[in-house]
Amino acid sequence: MARTERGLRRAEAGQRRTDTREWVIQRRERTRHLIELGGLVQKAGLVELTDDDRATLYGALLDLAIKAQDDSNTLALWKRRGRRAFEAEEKSDMI
Repeated sequence: MARTERGLRRAEAGQRRTDTREWVIQRRERTRHLIELGGLVQKAGLVELTDDDRATLYGALLDLAIKAQDDSNTLALWKRRGRRAFEAEEKSDMI
């Protein structure tokens, strides 16, 4: 009996991984996007700087959003810095 249940669970898990319904695909894409954003927060060193305090991180992100709204050049500057950081990281990975 237990063997049959394990087999059914395994089959259901496999089906969930290959589910191609639109809402499932969208949920997976959203989850992946959120994980990537969290990775960027980690990469920037914000987790360590704030001792992993979510209120501090959220407050900092709110300040960034306000600053970006008030200054049109801010987003362009951040984008350049981010690209340079990605490029530098890519070069260091090649070495």
